[in-house]
Amino acid sequence: MLQYLFIATTLLSLILFYLGTGKDKRFFVFSILWLLIIGLIAHNGYFENTKAKPPRFIFTIIPSILAFAWIYKIVRLNKIKPKFLVAVHIVRIPVELILFQLFLQKKVPILMTFKGWNFDIIMGISALIILLYLLYAKKNLSRSFILAWNILGLLFLTTIVFIAILSSPLPIQQLAFDQPNIAVLQFPYIYLPTYIVPVVYLSHTLAIQKN
Repeated sequence: MLQYLFIATTLLSLILFYLGTGKDKRFFVFSILWLLIIGLIAHNGYFENTKAKPPRFIFTIIPSILAFAWIYKIVRLNKIKPKFLVAVHIVRIPVELILFQLFLQKKVPILMTFKGWNFDIIMGISALIILLYLLYAKKNLSRSFILAWNILGLLFLTTIVFIAILSSPLPIQQLAFDQPNIAVLQFPYIYLPTYIVPVVYLSHTLAIQKN
């Protein structure tokens, strides 16, 4: 059940960001292909071999960075829909709840949950509040507020990304040796570092650029 919920969350991030880009078909096609390729490889357990050198996890992170850097370049600012970019961050709520369940299953450390150093759920809840305000009040928020909120979101996200990396069973692991971050090496949770996180990053950076 948890796996299906995470897949649904991943697809929700795809749909919301697709709408936020003004329905960029290149992003949509890339997303489908990328999720299928990464998902198939992860489903076969390829990334779970933590003894391989170099670490196989690298073969997901580097292509993800390059691919989403390309997405950032091709998205047209004049077609961006800010409300949908805000809506993207709502997925951070189910992601946080799933991470806590994975902690209970001993697949991620408590550091990666809202009971540790992960404050992303705040961004998810605030995104929901902001979206409701924009929809029902029909008023735009100030540019300074939008800028500050997106910068804060980037800081929260960057913090948990570093914690997740340093908690993973990699040569650079520095945290959570008793309960490392192994979930992201498995299907479908591999989509967190390879898709959801990049989409959230892009949602913040494009919103700041649009602002």
